[in-house]
Amino acid sequence: MKIAFIGLGNMGGGMAANLVKAGHQVNAFDLSEAALAAASDNGCATYTDAAEAVQGVEAVVTMLPNGAIVKSVYSDSVIGKTPEGAILLDCSTIDVATAREVIAMAEGAGYDMVDAPVSGGIAAANGGTLTFMVGGSETAFSRAEPILQAMGKAVIHAGDAGNGQAAKICNNMLLGIHMIGTCEAFAMAQKLGLDPQTFFDISSVSSGQNWSMTSYCPVPGVGPQSPADNDYQGGFATALMLKDLKLAMEAAVSSGAAVPMGARAAALYEDFNGAGNGGRDFSAIITTL
Repeated sequence: MKIAFIGLGNMGGGMAANLVKAGHQVNAFDLSEAALAAASDNGCATYTDAAEAVQGVEAVVTMLPNGAIVKSVYSDSVIGKTPEGAILLDCSTIDVATAREVIAMAEGAGYDMVDAPVSGGIAAANGGTLTFMVGGSETAFSRAEPILQAMGKAVIHAGDAGNGQAAKICNNMLLGIHMIGTCEAFAMAQKLGLDPQTFFDISSVSSGQNWSMTSYCPVPGVGPQSPADNDYQGGFATALMLKDLKLAMEAAVSSGAAVPMGARAAALYEDFNGAGNGGRDFSAIITTL
């Protein structure tokens, strides 16, 4: 299949490369010359104009920083420029309202489209082991699924347009809450005289067990290797966690949902980010405790 891929950042570059590995012909676009050079090395045809990249393709995949950019790219360079009958897939993490608005625009122009944000981070993007949470019609999902499977280990239909984004921000709000709670527990355990490894051995098989502890432990040298073992470099940046928590807070307001723990997590990550830690892994928040 001939696929245009727009947005070759930390996540998009690896995703586009995996589409090539799966046998697809990929037209790649990004504003960064370095990203385009890397895409070329990975077997993509590269373009310096998004509207040119979508010419003659059967699908368009986008991975962009925010909702405003997603809306602009689809309005200016994708809808009406991509051949009729192509399937459109936005894998960015954006607000639910914008996701639904862009999909409505696409459908109004005769395209099938899904919102398909991801979970898994840079390593999973490079390794093709992402989880995709997909919103859109049954028809759009069935067309998008084979493309997404080339980039991930799990592709889950979350329901109608925008529901992929809803699932993503709810999941990441829970992740932020879990990480802070895990950090608090380890910090208190140490102050009470418990060895961190001993606490891990106990809690990881007890009722306090959670992914932030057993798969992504914030304490260096404890549990499987994580960014904590690399001075909190790599992984999932604090700035990105804060972005997702802000999206969750916006969604909570618009839907009337009560999220006291989510709001507190957002406030704590706001402070941590503001102290110059935006580029550090989000588990580094343990250093404040």
